[in-house]
Amino acid sequence: MIRLENLVKVYSTGKIEFEALREVNLEVKKGEYISIVGPSGSGKSTLMNILGCLDRPTKGKYFLKDVDVSSLSDDELARIRNREIGFVFQAFNLLPRLSALENVELPLIYAGISYSKRIKMAKEALDKVGLSDRLHHKPNELSGGQKQRVAIARAIVLNPSIIMADEPTGNLDTQSSIEVMKIFQSLNDEGATIIMVTHERDIAQHTKREVRIRDGRIVEDKLVQNRVVY
Repeated sequence: MIRLENLVKVYSTGKIEFEALREVNLEVKKGEYISIVGPSGSGKSTLMNILGCLDRPTKGKYFLKDVDVSSLSDDELARIRNREIGFVFQAFNLLPRLSALENVELPLIYAGISYSKRIKMAKEALDKVGLSDRLHHKPNELSGGQKQRVAIARAIVLNPSIIMADEPTGNLDTQSSIEVMKIFQSLNDEGATIIMVTHERDIAQHTKREVRIRDGRIVEDKLVQNRVVY
C-alpha cells in the first residue's frame, strides 16, 4: 500500500539547512498496524506529515497504492488526503461550537454527500466508537477520551484506506488511553491499515510492528513482542 524509496526531507532557514529525514526506506502493507517511535526531534512527525500528504519530500519517492504522490500538485494531494487518509491528532482538532455529530459530519459535507446520508454515516461512526449517547454534546461537554473518540469517528467516517494517528493518547489519562487503543485494535481487526506516531513505548506495545527512528533515519523495524491485546 505504501512504499518509500530513499526519502529525504531538508528544511532551510536562511543559509542553514536541517536534514529531518535521511534516506528513509519503508514499506507498509494493507491491514498492517504500525507504530513509528522516536524521541522529540527524531523526524517521526516529519515522516507522518509526508505519509499523510501534508508535506512533500525534498528527494526520493513516495508511492501510495502504486501512485507516486511525491510529484503531485497541491490539489491532487488534497484529493488523495480526502479520499484515502483519515487523521487523528493529539489535540483532537474538533470545532468547539459544533456537536459531536456535526464534527463527524464535516468530511461528508466536503465530500458532497447528501444530508440524510451523512447523518446516517456520522451516527454509525459514532456508534462504532461507543458514543451513540453523545451525539449532540459539544466538545466542552465531553471528556478528553470522548473527544478523541469523536476525532476517531470523524477519521473513519469516509472509510479511508489508511488511518494516521499522531500521538493520539498524548493528552489522555491512562484509562482513556486504554479505551482509545482498544478502538484502534478493533478497527485494525476489521482490516484498517493504521500508522501511529508515538514517543510512548507502552502505546507502541499495542501495535503489531514498531519502526524506530532516530536523527532522521530508521534504526529498527521489528514485529512487536509481547503485544498488548484486549
